[in-house]
Amino acid sequence: MKLNNKIKVGVIGSGHLGKIHTKLWKQVNDAELTGVYDINTETAQNLADEHGIINYKSIEDIISFNDAIDIVTPTSTHFEIAVQSIKNNKHCFIEKPVTANSLEAEELYILEKNSKVIIQIGHVERYNPAFTGAVKYNPAPMFIESHRLSQFSPRATDVSVILDLMIHDIDLVVNLVKSPLKEIRASGVSVLSNEIDIANARLEFENNCVANLTSSRISNTPLRKMRLFAQDSYISMDFIQPSIEVFRMTNGFDLDKTNIITSIAGANGTKNIFYEKPEIDKVNAILMELNSFINSIKNNTPSEVTLNEGKYNLFVAESILSKIAETNLNK
Repeated sequence: MKLNNKIKVGVIGSGHLGKIHTKLWKQVNDAELTGVYDINTETAQNLADEHGIINYKSIEDIISFNDAIDIVTPTSTHFEIAVQSIKNNKHCFIEKPVTANSLEAEELYILEKNSKVIIQIGHVERYNPAFTGAVKYNPAPMFIESHRLSQFSPRATDVSVILDLMIHDIDLVVNLVKSPLKEIRASGVSVLSNEIDIANARLEFENNCVANLTSSRISNTPLRKMRLFAQDSYISMDFIQPSIEVFRMTNGFDLDKTNIITSIAGANGTKNIFYEKPEIDKVNAILMELNSFINSIKNNTPSEVTLNEGKYNLFVAESILSKIAETNLNK
């Protein structure tokens, strides 16, 4: 770090998400946003003027001048920019999906292991207060139902809905289940783009948990919900609100009796079903992940969303795409 204890950050990419990141970096206390770079010089200059920062003239310039690089460019460019950054010993925040394919992700992983840089992948829903609120209950789900629907936008149609939307839920499910994946079944169709626009995937894990994921970018109303079914609890998460609802079964009266929905008498005593809708912090998840990245750099600790996790999420997404191709071929 520099003498002023600020980590110099440069943003590569001035599109929709690049604009959001650029604005939020100015709120990260231990970071100093120096500037942006984009091959679209006009949008980059407008963004630089808006925030009073540098519009770098080349990738080489922005990488050499900064301690950390925020890569918010199209997925197809992630690998090349990240390689250049890592080889110059620069920390990297890379938007999801980490790269265009698993082979590229594996190469980055090897580079990272042979370096001293911190890499974090932008799986932002990991910081959504609905998810962070739910994991406090230490759920052990045996069935997971997820729906992630959005209105159509031509902005992200260079990749399938699996890489655009479903990969968020893949990351959350893998993080929750913590068991090797045993089987994948999937189906999907292209509707308005040349890529898969609507998809469903059934993931079965070795601990017998099953996750059913549905994603669509052709919906009139956005929807981002996940439900967890465990042996003694049911948790519903709404990522848009954000909010959670919790139903729990217990043998005792350790919780507020007014929250008891019903009591069931059995051979082993009375079981009570409690309902809770806890208050959760209303935070900016993107700001949270950027802060997390900087804290990892400051403390020289692994990032909270590692490159290895991003690599595995991409592998699962590619496996789903392969299953869809296989299913469609056999129709």
